[in-house]
Amino acid sequence: MAQTGAELLRVTVNTPRAAQAVPLLRTLLNDMGINTPLVGDFHYNGHKLLSSYPECAKALDKYRINPGNVGRGNAHDTHFAAMVKTALEYGKAVRIGVNWGSLDQELLLRLMDENGKQKKPRDADEVLREALVQSALSSAAAAERLGLNDIVLSCKTSRLPDLLAVYRKLATACDYPLHLGLTEAGMGIRGISASSAALAVLLAEGIGDTIRASLTPAPGGERTDEVRLCCELLQSLGLRSFSPQVAACPGCGRTTGDFFRRLAADIETHIKNRLPEWKKNYPGVEELKIAVMGCVVNGPGKSRHADIGISLPGSGERPVAPVFVDGEKVTALKGDTIADDFIQMLEEYIAKRYG
Repeated sequence: MAQTGAELLRVTVNTPRAAQAVPLLRTLLNDMGINTPLVGDFHYNGHKLLSSYPECAKALDKYRINPGNVGRGNAHDTHFAAMVKTALEYGKAVRIGVNWGSLDQELLLRLMDENGKQKKPRDADEVLREALVQSALSSAAAAERLGLNDIVLSCKTSRLPDLLAVYRKLATACDYPLHLGLTEAGMGIRGISASSAALAVLLAEGIGDTIRASLTPAPGGERTDEVRLCCELLQSLGLRSFSPQVAACPGCGRTTGDFFRRLAADIETHIKNRLPEWKKNYPGVEELKIAVMGCVVNGPGKSRHADIGISLPGSGERPVAPVFVDGEKVTALKGDTIADDFIQMLEEYIAKRYG
């Protein structure tokens, strides 16, 4: 996850064995040169694990506390306070992470009862959203009363309209950093589209400080797809740059061949393989814009707007592909080595511009 680009690593700490493993994990990551912060996600028994395994408490950089699963009644406040005091003792941050699947039932029932007594009761979903926000804010206030200032809030739901409403309300009600995520977004295209829609809207409104895409991996699939999605989303919004961007046309009636698709794929693969070394030797290469266009209709114009771009001939056109560098046509490639020639030009351009 870290090598893919994750800037926070959350691990579940739900058993003594898991707590014992955290310091070892920190050491292993450090030995690999990975200093990415670790966030411990606690379920029900976090107060016990943090007190019983101080090395775990020290090794973590942040504790994630869900107010809905730290206990009920008096135990809720006692267990919550114990975790916050441990965070204070070791100088750790806390993410108060409210989740609609494990919302504080006592709070929800109280709000439902109050709503039912109104002359015009609100919709149940509206009450649920209010419960999420109240749970986060009241927990943050309780943590502050104990002396904690390093607080992050999250209120995750699995329904996009609820998520937007909750975070908009939360953003206007407090100044805490907010962690965004559409929980249980799903698998494949559905999960990608739902997560992207939810996060993009909020980020475009200036809401959110950290993000997570909660994708269900396909059998045998990689969890790292979550990180790639977040990186691509932030880069598409112009908020961060993680890798050179390749603009490629979708194809149309003028591109009946698949050469431009194969060239775009080859360039994406080349970037992926070379990026670690590029980042090391060429600071700023993440900002690079590349265009791979399929024909001479829109191709030259799009290529001129990239730092370096190629416009392949369309169906029936002469097998000549003009290359544009910094808006100017510099050459035209042809023959069977177009792909290799363009990749070589790309390498030379990067070395000259960023070297």
